[in-house]
Amino acid sequence: MARGNVFGPECVESSTRQASEGLGRHAGFQADCASVNPAMGKLHHSLRLLPFAALSLCAATLYAQAPEGPMTPVPGVVIQQAPPESKFKVQSILVTVPVTVRNVNGEMVHNLESKDFHVTDNGAEQRITHFEMGGEPISLVVVVETSSRISPLLPQIRKMGILVSQQVTGPTGETAIVGFDDTVQTLLDFTNNADDVERTMNHLKEGYSGSKLFDAMSKGVELLTNRAAPKAGEPLRRRVMLVLSEAHDAESEAKLGEVLRWAQLANVTIYTVGLSSTRADLQRKPDYHPPISATPEGTFGMPGPPGTVQTPTTDAQSREGVDLLALAVWAVQHAKDQVTSHELEIAAVATGGSHVSTWKGRSIEKVIDEIGGELHSQYSLTYVPSDADTSGYHEIKVGVDHPELQVRARPGYYLAGPES
Repeated sequence: MARGNVFGPECVESSTRQASEGLGRHAGFQADCASVNPAMGKLHHSLRLLPFAALSLCAATLYAQAPEGPMTPVPGVVIQQAPPESKFKVQSILVTVPVTVRNVNGEMVHNLESKDFHVTDNGAEQRITHFEMGGEPISLVVVVETSSRISPLLPQIRKMGILVSQQVTGPTGETAIVGFDDTVQTLLDFTNNADDVERTMNHLKEGYSGSKLFDAMSKGVELLTNRAAPKAGEPLRRRVMLVLSEAHDAESEAKLGEVLRWAQLANVTIYTVGLSSTRADLQRKPDYHPPISATPEGTFGMPGPPGTVQTPTTDAQSREGVDLLALAVWAVQHAKDQVTSHELEIAAVATGGSHVSTWKGRSIEKVIDEIGGELHSQYSLTYVPSDADTSGYHEIKVGVDHPELQVRARPGYYLAGPES
């Protein structure tokens, strides 16, 4: 998947073309010469008697008097082709940063203004060109696992359609649905019809045991990127992906770093809801008692270090002891390398979203409701980077003039060089 030069719909590509069609145009001068001067018709008749070299020289001279525009070729005459075009790309990137602000009690803050925010890109202060709080319509792709590994959880997932359309996208939003197991399928293209969303989710079918998570996420970013840009006067749309999946990928062609690099450039925010095959097994087999060495019940974001048993305690330690931000930046910078741990959490951190595990009292329904509440309480900051021609990783930092508030935003994005 070569996407190094993909910059999303916000990017502008310009190119220069140099063409030289040579004297092959002379065949089209018959009608044009006569149209410039009636006398040229007679001249052309007499020119037929001249040798070909003289004819070519005359045609080149008369071309300067011919009207501009395409020439009409004469049947049977081969027209010289233009040389291969040369291109150079000018990157004009519009960066949108969804920002979540909470107070010390974890409550969303809704009363900030544009002047309260400061955004830097690679350390340089940026001018905010667009500011919005929770009002922009949402384009949402739900990426949902349907593999047999989590089949006992599917009855709960099937009920989420109405919650997705009502709480997450809302009346002005649109939703598409991608399902995956060992294949990836677009189950529903973008629609603002809540009944279609609910019907598609309600009819999710159990698949095979495969799990092409990264390929499914790649498809989600593709769908969001291909949405037409808003027309003049229309509001910008926030691009959001909601992933309902076990933290496991098998045999995807896409690499997580590639997906996240593309998502960042397309201004896609990823929210991940961790499902648990262990919990699914326990629900499938009520009388089953796992051995002491097995993973206990619950959904835990990602496995811990190799050789350790993951529990609610070790899960919390892994989140506190692992620098997920550093892992997210590394994954984007090394897009073609394989990421083998903390995949769902990294995807959320890299794009400014959040990851939630649905274990104990945190049901899938409750988590999706919380995500919807956050999306409609976020600030959206847009700017054009002052150094958009600089390739490599661009670090984004967002701050507010109130140090007691907690700010969450995506950490940056990666611009590939022209040969990447």
